[in-house]
Amino acid sequence: MLKIDYTVTDRFLRYVKVDTQSDPASNSCPSTLKQKDLGKILVQELLELGINDAHLDEHGYVYATIPSNTSKKVPVICFCSHMDTSPDCSGKNVNPVVHTKYNGQDIILPKDNNQIIKPADHPTLKEQIGNDIITADGTTLLGADNKAGLAEIMDAARFFMTHPEVKHGTIKILFTPDEEIGRGVDKADLKKLGADFGYTMDGETAGHIEDETFSADAVTIIIHGVSTHPGFAKGKMQSAIKIAAELIDALPKNQLSPETTEKKEGFIHPTSINGTIEKVEVNFIVRDFTNEGLLKHESFLKEIANSVLKKYAQASYEFKIKEQYRNMKQVLDKHPHIVDYAVEAISRTGLKPLRSSIRGGTDGSRLSFMGLPCPNIFAGEHAFHSKHEWVSVQDMQKAVETIIHLCCIWEEKS
Repeated sequence: MLKIDYTVTDRFLRYVKVDTQSDPASNSCPSTLKQKDLGKILVQELLELGINDAHLDEHGYVYATIPSNTSKKVPVICFCSHMDTSPDCSGKNVNPVVHTKYNGQDIILPKDNNQIIKPADHPTLKEQIGNDIITADGTTLLGADNKAGLAEIMDAARFFMTHPEVKHGTIKILFTPDEEIGRGVDKADLKKLGADFGYTMDGETAGHIEDETFSADAVTIIIHGVSTHPGFAKGKMQSAIKIAAELIDALPKNQLSPETTEKKEGFIHPTSINGTIEKVEVNFIVRDFTNEGLLKHESFLKEIANSVLKKYAQASYEFKIKEQYRNMKQVLDKHPHIVDYAVEAISRTGLKPLRSSIRGGTDGSRLSFMGLPCPNIFAGEHAFHSKHEWVSVQDMQKAVETIIHLCCIWEEKS
């Protein structure tokens, strides 16, 4: 039975106060320098724990190593979380609020009483009665995605550094920037990291391990219209803005969209439109759990574009596809013990493990295809990217236990 003097809550409450929003419009890495502010804090805390190689690199990545304390030859395991928060909702001046011994009722956020977290909208809250729930104050997101993961890995690191009697192999730590804008591992140095297998701590409900994600692409459609003086435009003007609007309107209304799909259904989702009468750029994300489904959705989108543009003889368009990530299951199925060990670790905490798929991507999606097989373990974060984001103290503690048990299992089975 583990005896842990948890620090995960105090760490989490500190980390969420550091503004680390990433910026998709920036071309730098990290996309925002403020992400390094948290990176520096994490490095200092790691050094204070006695993890002497902890450092922040020029691109905003934190690397650290907990040395092996066993005579066994154990695969090197990495735990990864991201430091940035979503640009979808403000992460500036986050004021976390701890709601002790949650009673099962609506949670009214103190700085905006119109922001109410309702069990009817968040069914997993019903499992949290008696637990301590952390939210923001109603004016920002909380940042549990993914500062819960950071705090959990840090607390597990503290445990190993203060309990040398608990045997484990070499443990690597990787904290990344820019995960929320799809660039979380663009500059990750896996050779320097030197890990054999990994786990991201970036999942939702306690007990869950996710070994399957969407496959994902970005599609950009650039429409070239014909501009002329509007007073003399009859028979001449072909507005790229109106063509783009017609293209969007031609998308299915009751299927193939985020708001009409669930489970393993894919979608085509327009995310932004920018431009003028002469030129408009429409950006999409396309998702499916199979590569075949992804290609099918992209072909369908191109058919729509062809159909719309046929009506405008003088206009033209470009159709560009950029690969984002692929379903990690394609890699993880070749290494089933990675997930099996995590399932056993979750069981040892007293939770019921549940293998599931995630309708999104994590750093682990891309790391898996870069040579570091990497499923995703729960961190306890809920309603991410919104002012209703929340996390349970007790769930974070279970995540800490899961990390510790997992490292022990790798040592035991080596």
